[in-house]
Amino acid sequence: METFDNNHTPETENVNFETRIDLAPLLQSVNEIKAELSTVIVGQQKMIDQLLVAVLSNGHVLLEGVPGVAKTITAKLLSKTLALDFSRIQFTPDLMPSDIIGTSIFDLAKSKFEFKKGPVFSNFVLIDEINRAPAKTQAALFEVMEERQITVDGQAYKMDTPYLVIATQNPIEQEGTYRLPEAQLDRFLFKISIDYPNLEEEIHILQKENALQDRNKLDNIRQILSKSEIGTYQNLVKQIKIEQHLVEYIAKIVMNTRENAFLYLGASPRASIAILNAAKGFAALRGRDFVTPEDIKDAAVPVLQHRVMVTPEREMEGITSSEIIRQIIDTVEIPR
Repeated sequence: METFDNNHTPETENVNFETRIDLAPLLQSVNEIKAELSTVIVGQQKMIDQLLVAVLSNGHVLLEGVPGVAKTITAKLLSKTLALDFSRIQFTPDLMPSDIIGTSIFDLAKSKFEFKKGPVFSNFVLIDEINRAPAKTQAALFEVMEERQITVDGQAYKMDTPYLVIATQNPIEQEGTYRLPEAQLDRFLFKISIDYPNLEEEIHILQKENALQDRNKLDNIRQILSKSEIGTYQNLVKQIKIEQHLVEYIAKIVMNTRENAFLYLGASPRASIAILNAAKGFAALRGRDFVTPEDIKDAAVPVLQHRVMVTPEREMEGITSSEIIRQIIDTVEIPR
């Protein structure tokens, strides 16, 4: 499994750190969250790092994997470590937009309509099996995911900050599911694909489950970060420095997705901004207040793989969007 070395600072021996951003409290909180998650989650370090980057970058996440690979439990564990209002929405084919955003109800005592907020009004929203709801319900999420607000009867209701949506979906089962609209996919900062554990991790999972007996996995998870601390760290991440040649590097990678013969839909400018923000998050997670090409590379695949579309011919050959993106990254010259 890929892990990050928080002390890895290449080519920084001659850099003056006196005026740099103090990331020590952030790194301590990140390590404490990882320690809490590791009491239940075995392996999956890359996924955990990406989830933490999403929190630091104030971005939404789509978790994709077959049933039983700890998608939902990971999201619930992460929410337990953050002192945020939490809500879970189970998407089903009969779910209506009003079931998630709320509806106006006539109050007889006041002789007027009052808006009753739905479960989407929270700080941390877990949407389980997001691809089981039809298009009209999916469309109800467009505004809240992008603008952090809901408009009902001509009135806008702002969400409390921070606001994070984590959605799960099963890529295998097709019966009773709906393909997510491209406009919604584009609103997720990351799509994180979760694989099966290896043999050693599988054994460790069984040992942990056997040791639990009747205890709940979530009972002993500590809250690490408050709402104000999360806001402070998100503002710190925005201050991470990125050189002009690295900004151009991001633009070249995204531009290549629009010109690649294997893709008939390239990434939008929103994707460029997402790579920029996520690269800053990876830099912060590694204890640096500046972005390197490696941060951009690590951000590019989870940011882009759900935003591009492979041509039917290449898709029939079994070529995936993530493979094409990695090829693009390999062909774009790394700035020095």
